[in-house]
Amino acid sequence: QVQLVESGGGSVQAGGSLRLSCAASADAYRSNCMGWFRQAPGKEREGVATIAQQGFTIYLESVKGRFTISKDPAKNILYLQMNSLNPEDTAMYYCAANTGLSCRLGDLYRSQSVWGQGTLVTVSS
Repeated sequence: QVQLVESGGGSVQAGGSLRLSCAASADAYRSNCMGWFRQAPGKEREGVATIAQQGFTIYLESVKGRFTISKDPAKNILYLQMNSLNPEDTAMYYCAANTGLSCRLGDLYRSQSVWGQGTLVTVSS
């Protein structure tokens, strides 16, 4: 019954901003680890940001200082604020939850993980 529904993707110019939202089921929101990963065509999945149950966060090095992951417990929503976007950020972005104890970037799309349908982000130069 875990559900994760992403929204907020779109097309923006380089330097622009987007805020992705993930509406999560209660079970998903209770996970020890939640976050976002992305995948561009022909490329490997890439963890973008994680947030543990107690609030600790991890970011992909290339997005540090530009992206911010946050949660709204009252609404069971996970956010990814993306600023200063560049074409390299173009990808399908997925909201994910992991029921295991680890909350590394790669845990978002490995064993014990569940993710949504994705939302497409396209950044033009």
